[in-house]
Amino acid sequence: MISPMNSHRRFGARLTVAIALAALTTAAAGAWTREVPVQSANIPARLTDAEFWALSELVSEPNGEFQSDNFLSNERGMQVVIPDLVATAKPGRVYLGVGPEQNFPYILALKPAIAIIFDVRRGNLHEHLLYKALFELSADRADFLARLFSRKRPDGLTRTSSVDALMSAFDAVPPSLELYQANLAEVTAHLTKKHGFALHDDDIPGIDYVYKTAFYTGGPRLTYNMAGRGANGRGGGGGGGTYWDMQMLGDGMGVNRGFLATEEAWAAMKDFESRNLLVPVVGDFGGTKAIRAVGKYLKERSAVVSAFYLSNVEQYLNRSGTEQAFLCNVATLPLDDTSTFIFTGGGRYGQTGGGGGGGRGGGLNTTFLRPMLPDTQGCGG
Repeated sequence: MISPMNSHRRFGARLTVAIALAALTTAAAGAWTREVPVQSANIPARLTDAEFWALSELVSEPNGEFQSDNFLSNERGMQVVIPDLVATAKPGRVYLGVGPEQNFPYILALKPAIAIIFDVRRGNLHEHLLYKALFELSADRADFLARLFSRKRPDGLTRTSSVDALMSAFDAVPPSLELYQANLAEVTAHLTKKHGFALHDDDIPGIDYVYKTAFYTGGPRLTYNMAGRGANGRGGGGGGGTYWDMQMLGDGMGVNRGFLATEEAWAAMKDFESRNLLVPVVGDFGGTKAIRAVGKYLKERSAVVSAFYLSNVEQYLNRSGTEQAFLCNVATLPLDDTSTFIFTGGGRYGQTGGGGGGGRGGGLNTTFLRPMLPDTQGCGG
């Protein structure tokens, strides 16, 4: 499965680059190339707690609805584009994304100055706050998983234990309600007392819901559609695999770029979270505020977007008729010729539609790249 997917990806990526280069030659004739500041992003190496929460609150929209909870990615091809992504998108800039943990491999690969994660559901913000607290409270991968799954840490796990060994060991340990309650209390204190975040009234109950419904209940065998709204495959698409499976994926070149793949990868993600650089916000891609507010924030700091991970959100924008609103929101972001969309399945053209190199296939098992600027034609920046 990986080999044909990798071949499809590389062909698509080469074609995308060719299209981008061709477009560059027509810039003088009013094509889509836009001048942006050339200096590095003027983003501090660490946001204060007040800056982190203020940014999230400033750009967020009211809580929205989706048909499923999306506790876990179900995109098995998500890492396969990373070799081409790092060859195109520039590191040290701004990463934008959607959804939960599938953003972590892209963040680790691109090493952005800041990452801002959108989702129409405040539940995704709750999940990212949970991840943030657990990263910061944990000493290593095994400690992190013990807290995440509310299970006693198995004996024999070391810094060099494989992902498979970690998951297998925790799978053999039953969840503990006592540990869960203690962990939730510690997470709550960490967010509200150590960080001093002025959480909304429903934020702690929301974190409790994510924590218990997904990770306590599912453990290493958590799947995309096993719990919460959309259970049994009724919303958002099934497939994918277990948490265990998803953490063992590779990039098609023999490398697992996941945040649990090595102790070093996990520590890098912990450091990024500890510096308050992953900022979750509530925002509708086709809405009137969140993306535009982020664009204003970034332009004020001479920052440029490196990549924007879309998952398969575009199919929902197509259905709702808000695709053009989304693209015009993107037009307000600071972009250049290397700014790259990461998208899954059919993207804006649908599962079998044309554009940008012909039909797209593979559903959620296939991820693609394309330059961002061409899609903003016709929109004011």
